[in-house]
Amino acid sequence: MKLSRKQSAFLTETIDSWEKSGTLSKDTANILRESYETTAFDWKKLAKYSFWAALVCIIIAFTALIADELLINLLAKFFSLPAYLLSTLFTILAAIFYYVGIKRREQKPANIYSNESIFFIGILLTGVAVTYFGIALEIEESYYSILILTSTIIYGTLGIWFPSKLIWIFSLLSLGTWFGTQTGYISGWGAYFLGMNYPLRFVLFGALLVGLSFFMMKYERLQILQKSTYIIGLLYLFISLWLLSIFGNYGEINSWYDAKQIELFHWGLLFGLVAIAAIIYGLKYHDYTSRSFGITFLFINLYTKYFEFFWNGIHKAIFFAILAISLWYIGTRAEKIWNLEYLKSNLKSSEGNSNEN
Repeated sequence: MKLSRKQSAFLTETIDSWEKSGTLSKDTANILRESYETTAFDWKKLAKYSFWAALVCIIIAFTALIADELLINLLAKFFSLPAYLLSTLFTILAAIFYYVGIKRREQKPANIYSNESIFFIGILLTGVAVTYFGIALEIEESYYSILILTSTIIYGTLGIWFPSKLIWIFSLLSLGTWFGTQTGYISGWGAYFLGMNYPLRFVLFGALLVGLSFFMMKYERLQILQKSTYIIGLLYLFISLWLLSIFGNYGEINSWYDAKQIELFHWGLLFGLVAIAAIIYGLKYHDYTSRSFGITFLFINLYTKYFEFFWNGIHKAIFFAILAISLWYIGTRAEKIWNLEYLKSNLKSSEGNSNEN
């Protein structure tokens, strides 16, 4: 097992301490020390960040290119082509990138980040192709939700067909954009849809995605995409609950200004109860994702209410002193819990290796 220098130093110090105290015998301590090695560099992280940087550089390079006068004229001529032709060209380009990504993934499955980067370019080209398709059909601005739904269907189909977690995530983000746009259009771009403002709508949307993720476990082809759906659903759910706890179900800023804190209390309570439910579920079923979301957003809820209730009523020095102490305490407790969980997982791994030998 390969560990970073920090992880290796912590584990070595712990084993030495246990050996000195008699908790571990000398032979067992030596077996544990031989079960891991220190890596000089984290090449996986370097690969991930390098590909992210490469994509950013591609965008910057493209921006620099279009700033050139000669290229501006060439691009102007290119983009002056009929919209249906541009849509076709970008569709072909997207298909090429998808094809290359699939073939490369078959040939080099270990190159996760470079393969996903190729898919990412295909995703961007698909979005451009759909946009020009809408221009070709002369779709009115108020009906843009149809184009967003088209993108969602394309991304969703490709994400399941390949399958690709990245493309599937874009389909879920596009689905959320369509949901917000469509409900806004149906309500005449008013504040409410069926009596719900945007945060409350997306609470229901996030809950539906979480429910869908459990349903996906029943189908083998969808299982690879289940975790992505689960995480995106929880993000929609908890971020919307957080906004709901701040703004309530108010659609106008003046109504929110006039509201008292006690009138928003039940939304904060709902937010806290959902977070606690997520923690309990995570502990009961050993669901790390649910537990992490629950703990994180429970603290966000508590600190949000802390700011809401005490920002104006307490001296700022005392306010931030209390905040600093509480954050320091959380940090030290989190570090201790992480160390214990990390050590526990390594011991289980070492015991498994010993049994195999």
